[in-house]
Amino acid sequence: MCVSAQAGRSGVARLLMLILLLGVSGSLCMDVIVPSKINVKNGTDIKIPCTFTSCYKIYPPKFVMNWTYQETVNDTEKMFMVYNQKKGMMARRFADRVTLPDRVPFADRVTFAGNLEKNDLSVILSDVQEDDEGLYHCYVINPPDRIHGHGFIKLNVFPELPPPRDSTIAVAIGASVGGVLALLILSMVVVKFLRHHLKQELISEEKTEEEGKLEAEGATEEGTKQA
Repeated sequence: MCVSAQAGRSGVARLLMLILLLGVSGSLCMDVIVPSKINVKNGTDIKIPCTFTSCYKIYPPKFVMNWTYQETVNDTEKMFMVYNQKKGMMARRFADRVTLPDRVPFADRVTFAGNLEKNDLSVILSDVQEDDEGLYHCYVINPPDRIHGHGFIKLNVFPELPPPRDSTIAVAIGASVGGVLALLILSMVVVKFLRHHLKQELISEEKTEEEGKLEAEGATEEGTKQA
């Protein structure tokens, strides 16, 4: 009876562990990859990328994608692109199922540029205007993933793109600072060594003087005894 009970408890433990592992793996499968921000020149076209990974094969009738726009973090998100194929409908090309709700000013300037077979949900925004600046959210739902994927990009619009940082100057400054620090450390080491050496010499001189005094006192005492 004891062996049977232990075997039963062991089986239950393994089952619970399997359920736990499946639950954890299911919750960690979905991941959306987007850049944190994009800088774009006013009047140009820009691709806003969004890709995702999933542990499960995409099943179009249950797959859902939403793109939303938010002018600032305090504003309400406005949906401007969606894919949601109902059950029982014939599977068609992903792009054919993308709809563009007319809820944002740039609705007529945004197009789908992704590829579902490559887990790509990117969009292209044409003739970017200053009013297009804001947060762009990419949402993904791919059952049986337990969590919904989400990524957002901050789009910054400039009259002219800021020049790239001059890495040469940064490297030169870093090298100069590094050289100064190295020289300072070397100077400290040299000073410490000289102090230590001087201290040892002083100790040696004091010891020599003490030994000389002791020898002189010993010679005096010896002469006194002989007298």
